[in-house]
Amino acid sequence: MKKGILLVAMIAGLAIVGCKGDAKAETKEETKTITKNSKGKELSMATFGVRGNCGMCKETIEKAAHSVKGVAKATWDVKKKSIEISYDEYVVNENVVHKAIAAAGYDTDKMEGDKEAYSNLPKCCQYSDEQLMNQE
Repeated sequence: MKKGILLVAMIAGLAIVGCKGDAKAETKEETKTITKNSKGKELSMATFGVRGNCGMCKETIEKAAHSVKGVAKATWDVKKKSIEISYDEYVVNENVVHKAIAAAGYDTDKMEGDKEAYSNLPKCCQYSDEQLMNQE
């Protein structure tokens, strides 16, 4: 009798583990749909350097990138001094995102930040011109 109960419990445990595995597969599918444009095509990805110092920089840099039509996702890494963007290449190209971030006062790999916008940044956001970008 005890062996029978133990066997049923083990089978039920395996069924639960199988269901959890299915849930993970659904989550991965949902993530994939985020990386698609309105026509169902995958979005382009780009990573490039952006100078900055703190959480306020992160907020401003990401806001500037998101202000560009066609940018679906923008995440700036404070430690690495780089941003990863997902964008619809049929709507925008990467250079437009560089321009938007530079207009907010931040240097990128390709563009120098607007001097007036930089001078209006809070003191904690003003960085050294020698600051390295795309750090590991």
